[in-house]
This record gives sequence, structure tokens and C-alpha cells, in this order.
Amino acid sequence: MLRREGKPSRTVTTLSPTADTAVVSAAWAGARGHDGAVTSLLETATDRLAATVAALPDEQWDRPSLCEGWTRTHVLAHLALNAEALAGVLRGVERGRPVTMYVSDEARDADIADLAARAPAEVRRRLAAAESELAAAITAVGTVGHDLTFDRTPGGQVMPVHVVPGLRLREVEIHHADLDAGYTYADWPAATALKFLRADARRHTGPGFRLRIEEPGYEEIECGRPEPGAPTVTGPLRALAWWATGRDPGAVLSSTEPDLPTMEKR
Repeated sequence: MLRREGKPSRTVTTLSPTADTAVVSAAWAGARGHDGAVTSLLETATDRLAATVAALPDEQWDRPSLCEGWTRTHVLAHLALNAEALAGVLRGVERGRPVTMYVSDEARDADIADLAARAPAEVRRRLAAAESELAAAITAVGTVGHDLTFDRTPGGQVMPVHVVPGLRLREVEIHHADLDAGYTYADWPAATALKFLRADARRHTGPGFRLRIEEPGYEEIECGRPEPGAPTVTGPLRALAWWATGRDPGAVLSSTEPDLPTMEKR
């Protein structure tokens, strides 16, 4: 019997150094040309995050987040620096002088640690300024060709510019829930959860299986390349989307096999 979706249990997720932009390719096709629907979802998600940050007392910033080894301050510092990095990419596009998102993974990690060591007021200021800068950059660049790319790090992963709003939407919504500060995956808009679920289904590299969303009106989603007789995982849309990032939604999913398939952490 399927269980109804509830609030997530407290779990810890390991955040890899490249988790913010890993393997996007066609998975974010919905963001092509800075699609207005994705940009609108991003604007609303950013506003919700800002409300959580404004309401979070300073003395609670150093509490653990759901990202292993990171406090809430680390998560918010990462979100601020991620917005700055993406805005920098778009400014480079606008000026015709491409720039990388990060100088290196080591520099990225060091910058997060440095900003996380500062007072909450400074992190709040950096986050708000970066969000405004990124929103302005997305508007200024507008529609871009699908062949326009940028490097995540020098000589590293190459990504199309048109996926920037989708990348940021993913960062904001997932890490907002990772803060463990009242906002959870259960609060994601259905459209956002479906985009995340389809993206991670395309990115899955392990044995294939099928996803069945228990709410009416959704088609079955293939995760990877399922063979005949492959298992089917069933559950609420938002819980499936959270689980597909490698996180634990609690006992709200069921499978045709005894154990749920393993999902890569994002």
C-alpha cells in the first residue's frame, strides 16, 4: 500500500564539489532561450528563499543543514557565490568576452568557506545583491543561441548558456529545502518538481527503471534505459523529485522490488 506524502525526515546529503552544475546537457531543454516559464519559476523561488533568509535568526545560521559538513551559512554562502558566478558568465556573454563560472573547484570551495565564516548580515547582503545581479543579467542577455557555451572551470565541463535560468532554479529550490529551516521539497511547485524529476531521470546512469507518479494526469517516466521487467517506483511527484536528487523523502515511496534503486547524489 502506498503511503501518503508527509514532511521529510531529517537526512544528510553529501554535496559533491561539482553538484551545482553537473551534467546538464539536454536535461534542461525546458530552459532553452531563457524560457519565460523557467524564469518565472526562478523569480518566485528566489522570493521564497529571500523570505526564509530574512526570517532566519542569526543564532540559527550555524546549525547543520541537510548537506553533510555544511551549516546553513555554508548553503547560503554557496547560493550567493553561485548567483555571482552565473551572473558573471552572462555578463561575459553580453560583452562578447566569455568567462568561466569558477576559476577552479578549489577556489570555489575556498570562497564558500570564506564567506561562510562571515557574519549573517554580510551573507544576506551578498546573496541579495547577487540575486539582483543575476536577474538583471538574465534579462539583459535575453534569448541566446543553443550553440553558445561557457566553461564551468578553465578547460572543464562545457555547458550551454541557455540553461542558466534552469541551473539557478535547481540551486535555489533544492538548497532552500537543504536549509532545513521550514521550507521542504513538499513546498515545491508541481511544475518545478516535474522538471527536476525529468532532468534527473535523463541523467541517471545506473540500471534503468520506471517512475510512476501517483497523482492523476502524469505519464510514466523512464529513468535511464529500463529493460523489460525493470522495477517501477511509485510515489507523490514531489517526493519522487526529491529522492531523484539522491535525498531521502521518508517512507512515502514504494517499489515493485524490495529495495528502491540507488540514485546519484546531486
